[in-house]
Amino acid sequence: MRTFQRPGRSPVFAENGLCATSHPLAAKAAVSILEQGGNAVDAAIAGAVLLGICEPQMTGIGGDCFALVKPAGDERIVALNGSGRAPAALSAEAMREAGLTTIPLDRPEAVTIPGAIDAFCRLSDDFGLKGLDEVLAPAIHYAEAGVPVAPRVALDWAEAAGDLQGEARKYYLCKDGKPPRPGILFRHPRQAEVLRRIAVGGRAGFYEGEVAEDMVAALTALGGCHTLEDFAATACDYGDPVSGDYRGTDLVEHPPNGQGATAILLANILSEFDLASLDPFGAQRAHIETEASKLAYDARNRFMADADHMTRLAHMLDPATAKKLAALIDPGKAAPNPAALSEAVHKDTIYITVIDRDHMAVSLIYSIFHSFGSGIASEKYGILLQNRGAGFTLEAGHPNEAAGGKRPMHTIIPGMLRRDGRLDTAFGVMGGQYQSCGHARFLSNMVDFGMDPQAAIDGPRLFSRPGGALEVEDGYTDAVRQALADKGHDITRAPVGIGGAQAIRIHHDIGVLEGGSDPRKDGCALGY
Repeated sequence: MRTFQRPGRSPVFAENGLCATSHPLAAKAAVSILEQGGNAVDAAIAGAVLLGICEPQMTGIGGDCFALVKPAGDERIVALNGSGRAPAALSAEAMREAGLTTIPLDRPEAVTIPGAIDAFCRLSDDFGLKGLDEVLAPAIHYAEAGVPVAPRVALDWAEAAGDLQGEARKYYLCKDGKPPRPGILFRHPRQAEVLRRIAVGGRAGFYEGEVAEDMVAALTALGGCHTLEDFAATACDYGDPVSGDYRGTDLVEHPPNGQGATAILLANILSEFDLASLDPFGAQRAHIETEASKLAYDARNRFMADADHMTRLAHMLDPATAKKLAALIDPGKAAPNPAALSEAVHKDTIYITVIDRDHMAVSLIYSIFHSFGSGIASEKYGILLQNRGAGFTLEAGHPNEAAGGKRPMHTIIPGMLRRDGRLDTAFGVMGGQYQSCGHARFLSNMVDFGMDPQAAIDGPRLFSRPGGALEVEDGYTDAVRQALADKGHDITRAPVGIGGAQAIRIHHDIGVLEGGSDPRKDGCALGY
C-alpha cells in the first residue's frame, strides 16, 4: 500500500463502532450513543445536532442536510433529501423587476425553509433504536452548559462575525460585541429549549407553534414572504443514490438537487487518464484534475437543479459525456475558466460519518450555507436561518431559476464507496464548491495511489474556483507551483486549508473499522 509520507494523524481502528467528524465533543457524543445501545443513525443525529452548538458558524437547526444510509444486514444504500424549499410566494420575476441580478446573501429572499430537523426526525423514526429524547440529550446539555470554542472554529467565527445582524449579534457574539476567543464558553440555552420541544413533540416542536412563529416573525419583519404554512409543509423525501464506476470502485452520491452527479462526472473524466503513473502531488496530476474540474463544474452550472426541474442527469452520468470532455483537455496548457457563477458560493458546512458494530453506515452533511447563514436569527430562540436560497439563479428559464416551493442547487454532498457489491467507505469532504472535486480526489488517492483513508485526507489540495484563481495549499512544493504557472494557471496560495474530510472504511476481511479525520479541522475519528 502506498501512503502519503508526511507528519500527520494516524488512522484510528475500532471494532464496535466509529465516528469521524470535525469536533471532538461531537465524535465523543456519537460514540457514547453507540456504547449505550444506539445505532449509527442515532449516533449521527446526536453528533450532528451537537455540531450546531460546537460550530454554529457552520451549521445549525435553521439549515439543511443530506444523508446516505446503509442499513444493517443489507447492502442497499438509501438517500434522504433533507433540504428545504423556497417559500411558496417567492418569485424570480419579482426580484428581477426589483433590479436584482443575484439573490442577496443577507436578505430574507435567500432564506429557504430549514429541512434538517424534519430529516432528523424521519431518520430517527425509520431507522433509529433510541428516542429523540436520548439522541438530543448531548446537544441539550452542551447548549446549556456551554462548549469551549475550538481554535479553527474561533478563526472562522472571527472572520464571519460581521455577517451577523440584529438579534443574531446578541446570541453569537460576546457581551463586548466581539467574537469568542479559543477556549471561551459558548452557550445557547434558548436553543436547548427548542431541542427539548423537538425531543418531546418531534418535528411539530419545530415547524409548528411558537418556534415556527418566531422564525416567521423574524423573516416577515425584514420583508420576507415566508408563512407558517411554508414551515408546516416542510417534508424530506427518500430517493435512490446515483453512482459511477471508477476503476472497479463505485462512487455513490446523493442525487440532485445536490451536486453529487458532478463528482461522478469529474471522476469519469479522470478515468480517461493514467493518473496512477503520475506523482500524486506533482504538477501533471494537479493540472489534469484542475482542467477536468473546470469542465465538470461548467456542466453542473448549466444543468444542476431541483430534481423535479433537471432534465440532463443521465447526460452528466454517461461515461460517453466524460470521454468527450476529457478529449478537450490539453495536457500542457490551462484552458480559460468557464464563466463565473451567478449563484452564490460558500465554504462552510459540517460532515459526520458513523458506522456501528452491525455495519449500519451513515454519511451525513448538514449546513446553513455561508458562515452564519443569512446572518438573520429569530428573536426569541436565536435560530440562525440559512441562506441556501442564494444557490438559485435569477436567469429566466434556467432549471435552477428561483421559484416558490422549489429546492435550490446544493453544494453539500455525502459520499460512499462500494467495492464488490459491498460498502467499503463512508466519507465526505466539506468545502462548498470544492466538494465534488474533493470527492474525486479522495477517490483517486485511494484507488490510483493506494492510500489509506487518513493519508488520502492528509494530502495537499488545490482547487480552481469557478471564475477565479487556482488556490494551492502549502503542502505543494514551489517547483509544482511554478510548473502549474508555466502551464498558464493563475496561482494563489490557499489562505486556509481547503475543505475538511472525514472517512470510515470497513475491513470486511478482519471485521474492523478504520477512520480518518482531517487535520484542517478541530475534530477526530473516535471509536470503541
